[in-house]
Amino acid sequence: MLAMAPAQAAERLPLLRGCITSALSFRSKGHSHMSTTIVGPDGQARCRWCGAAPAFLAYHDTEWGFPVSDDHRLFEKLSLEGFQAGLSWRTILAKREHFRTAFADFDFDRIARFTPRDLERLLKDDGIVRHRGKIEAVINNARRAQELVKREGSLAVFLWRYEPDLMHLVEPQTASTSAESLALSKALKKHGWQFVGPTTVYAFMQAMGLINDHVADCVIRSQVEQARMRFGRPGR
Repeated sequence: MLAMAPAQAAERLPLLRGCITSALSFRSKGHSHMSTTIVGPDGQARCRWCGAAPAFLAYHDTEWGFPVSDDHRLFEKLSLEGFQAGLSWRTILAKREHFRTAFADFDFDRIARFTPRDLERLLKDDGIVRHRGKIEAVINNARRAQELVKREGSLAVFLWRYEPDLMHLVEPQTASTSAESLALSKALKKHGWQFVGPTTVYAFMQAMGLINDHVADCVIRSQVEQARMRFGRPGR
């Protein structure tokens, strides 16, 4: 994905992989190398992590950090972040389309009707992460999502309530939790959600545009910021 010959890029990828522990979830512990950039195929600077795997560049350029208000996409990301716990985003992103098929495109109204037979089906599906606790959490969370929608009007209204104040943001990609992710995690758990710890929630907030965590020199940062400026916050 770098501006170099394919053979050179292949040699470079192991080095880039060493720069990240869990791409896109940024369990970075504040290491400064996470805030550097690489040169993309168009000659523009981008967040370093997007050079770690071929699929990352498109995800970085078109999805990560752009604000989302669609309930199904928000639920999908919370679910996939839960599946990622203990794994890398590379693994989850490679399986994302299969996850979508297996989990009814993350339509939580449909998932809420899953039966023990569906659970057994999913446990046998090698296209996803076959972790009983995580699968059961998605089914449970789908039912909790229905309750939130009934109470709040939409999942987006509830989640975007925890958008951080710009004055409280730290340097991009130097944190793995925040006061807001701790608060949102606590609120979700209070409502019965599972696999929504503060680190998982922080990664969700980065990806869904509740914060713009592209580094300062990244060419996509300004695009994300413009999208956030145009974005109508749900419930406001």
